[in-house]
Amino acid sequence: MFSLNIDNSEAADQNELYDVVIVGAGSAGFTTAIYASRDGWKTLILEKEASGGLAASTHMIENFPGFPNGVGGPELMENFQKQAERFGAKLEEFDEVESVEKGADGIFTISTAEGKSYRGRSVLLATGSEPKKLGIPGEAEFYNKGVSYCATCDGPLYKDEEVVVIGCGNSGLQEAEILLQYAKKVTFVEFLDHSIAEKVLQDRVKGHEKTTCMFSHMATEVKGENLVKSVVVKNRETGEEVEIPTAAVFIYVGYKPYTDFVKDVVELDKYGYIITDKHMRTSVPGIFAAGDVVSENLAQVAVAVGDGAKAAVAIREYLQNL
Repeated sequence: MFSLNIDNSEAADQNELYDVVIVGAGSAGFTTAIYASRDGWKTLILEKEASGGLAASTHMIENFPGFPNGVGGPELMENFQKQAERFGAKLEEFDEVESVEKGADGIFTISTAEGKSYRGRSVLLATGSEPKKLGIPGEAEFYNKGVSYCATCDGPLYKDEEVVVIGCGNSGLQEAEILLQYAKKVTFVEFLDHSIAEKVLQDRVKGHEKTTCMFSHMATEVKGENLVKSVVVKNRETGEEVEIPTAAVFIYVGYKPYTDFVKDVVELDKYGYIITDKHMRTSVPGIFAAGDVVSENLAQVAVAVGDGAKAAVAIREYLQNL
């Protein structure tokens, strides 16, 4: 992830009692921050990386309402941040939240990896998710040496090279549009016998002259020396293995929610996502959740924004009734 390079010089006060502490500076978190701070609530956003979330690493977003020609993910998230800060929300980046505890007085203590503690009357969990790993030999060894989970970030490094994309869902095909601008050839490897991506993405990518699709195949190993040199894939129907020469492997096989730090705090589903009601309330009064981290949710910016708005209204009602 990369920084949006916005100066947030006023540091958050650990002695301050915030009305709303938001964990996660993505679409959902920023939306709640905009609503809450505009309402006059003291609002703090904590982010373990750079702000923007997964949306900030998306080259072009074409299905967010209000942008007929699409909008760059970094640009959109930069505007979200500016709007939240305009109303007074404070942002602390590059410090991971490690625990959330509710005291006997109803006040939450949010502790971070840097040894900081913040107090809040309510908490929003908008931590999103991270790309799942394949767990195959060579994947970890060659991370940032040809193995990547972000074509927007690393695609330009492979100009006129042959690359492999694992996964033909929306994420894989959307990111492949970036790769097709640079790479000489893009080979898709998909576990299923078809793509589950939106038809508009399939039409753009699958028929492109630079692409080759290998359905019903699974990656079994990434090989190389100092850098990636090839990936081994297995035909799920015949068992035959093929070694594909490649300069890079881009992996898109789903996401895992950032919820380990609250697994003993709020109720999670069997996949680790947070269970909420229709008002984004969790099993713990005063803790809310929004966006990609919510159970049975659609991972879309528009959905995260809607969740953030609903959470903000529910938080307002909660705070007014304290």
